Amino acid sequence: MFCGFGQIYLQEHPNSMCEQKIQNPPSTIAIDGPAASGKSTIGNLIANKLGYISLDTGIMYRAVAFKALQEGVDIFDDAAVSNLAENVKIDIQPSVEEDGRQFDVIIDGEDHTWDLRSPEVNQVVSEVSVYPRVRKAMTELQREIAKNGRIVMIGRDIGTVVLPDAEMKIYLEASVEVRAQRRYIEELARGKKICLDEIEESLRHRDEIDSSRAVAPLRPAEDAILVNSDDMTVYEVVEFILELIAKR
Repeated sequence: MFCGFGQIYLQEHPNSMCEQKIQNPPSTIAIDGPAASGKSTIGNLIANKLGYISLDTGIMYRAVAFKALQEGVDIFDDAAVSNLAENVKIDIQPSVEEDGRQFDVIIDGEDHTWDLRSPEVNQVVSEVSVYPRVRKAMTELQREIAKNGRIVMIGRDIGTVVLPDAEMKIYLEASVEVRAQRRYIEELARGKKICLDEIEESLRHRDEIDSSRAVAPLRPAEDAILVNSDDMTVYEVVEFILELIAKR
């Protein structure tokens, strides 16, 4: 079992990722999966190994949700949230902070990186992400970022909707119990007190919304490689995917 953001992996295996030089890796790599499946950690480590940029697209939907909460916009008002999504400025930049973050998320000129992981945002982000205009606005931004290639894009509909022609597609899955435990450890590491049962309930709710929404539901692409990480460490998952890339 592995913890969030890969800190333990990086401490224990600083030089262990697939030592062989990977020739002609795929230009675009899509990694999809449910909440807390480890896809952001895995995606970032793979991108670092390949010298690619990584983009966790879920952060964009969290940014919209946070901004709506901050401005008092009714989360259940499709038009109001969609208008906000079409006008908010979201920048994802390399981080200079040393507090465990993988990047800085700047929303309308202000750093709100850690605010996006708050319980309040967790509770509403799935509601925000079902709105067609919100998804359209975020998808257009994601495709623009990916057009130059050399990218690992992470989300829930990358292989099916955002980048259907991605050269490699990975669907990372894990049981809800394992995912809840990982999120629990992650929150404890950041000094937050939270109930494990509440996390599991929240993840089950998120899974139901994500997989049943009418627009871009959570599901593996037909040509995606499924990887179940229930009994795998971060090290093992990263090594497995890098070997797939090397052998393609």
